[in-house]
Amino acid sequence: MVRAALIQMTSVEDPGENLADLKAHLHTAHAGGAQFALSPEVTNCISGSRTHQRAVLHHQEDDPTLAAVRQEAEALGLWVLIGSLGLLTHDRDGRFANRSLLISPQGEIAAQYDKIHMFDVNVSETETYRESAHYRPGARAIVAQTDFAAIGMTICYDIRFPYLHRRLAHAGAEIITVPAAFSAVTGAAHWETLLRARAIETGCFVLAPAQTGVHYVRDGKERRTYGHSLAIAPWGEVLADAGTGCGVTFVDLDMGEVAKARQRVPSLNHDRDYEGP
Repeated sequence: MVRAALIQMTSVEDPGENLADLKAHLHTAHAGGAQFALSPEVTNCISGSRTHQRAVLHHQEDDPTLAAVRQEAEALGLWVLIGSLGLLTHDRDGRFANRSLLISPQGEIAAQYDKIHMFDVNVSETETYRESAHYRPGARAIVAQTDFAAIGMTICYDIRFPYLHRRLAHAGAEIITVPAAFSAVTGAAHWETLLRARAIETGCFVLAPAQTGVHYVRDGKERRTYGHSLAIAPWGEVLADAGTGCGVTFVDLDMGEVAKARQRVPSLNHDRDYEGP
């Protein structure tokens, strides 16, 4: 049995403030017996100002949030998924990376994944996003090995692309992580359905730590996220729902359920080549 801790946050524009919250949540996770703690997407900074982000974000090798979490993971003996960090890159166009990092109990970076699918959408006349204007997309899918499970790493909008998750399952993933900062509107409509579908299709546990609440109000517009960090079983049941408050939600994972679900419906063995359309 593996105890996971889903960390739900309302990240703000100050990375230092977010780091203080994250460290407190990691200690709560450890005190509650977790072996694996997961934070949401853009744990270190949510801002409506790209100018502000350029001023407060760091390159990975200099990022204080990453350095501090590596220290905490080692001190607490925890596996930690930093759902993602906004990071500076050396790209000529100046775009950031949206990068998920898996930290071992020895404080080492065990794996990292850059979000592949960019959230370029028109939710409504007043709510639009162009993630690709400021973040560069990743190009490599990742399955990381731990001492308790193989973990397929995704981020937020990736959840809408079933082929990525199926490929992770074929590559051996038993848990798929989906840290998110999901829109309140699309979250209410699609969040649980999408997560349950990906779990059922792959026979994986799906762990989705989320941002929640109002993060900033700028120029008359607010950034609001849906919350409801979820843990989904390989058969599709919701094992835990964090609601809309900040904090830590614990869930116990029986990794034997992965094999049981895949034996009952072995769809991963039934892929076929076909022609058209």
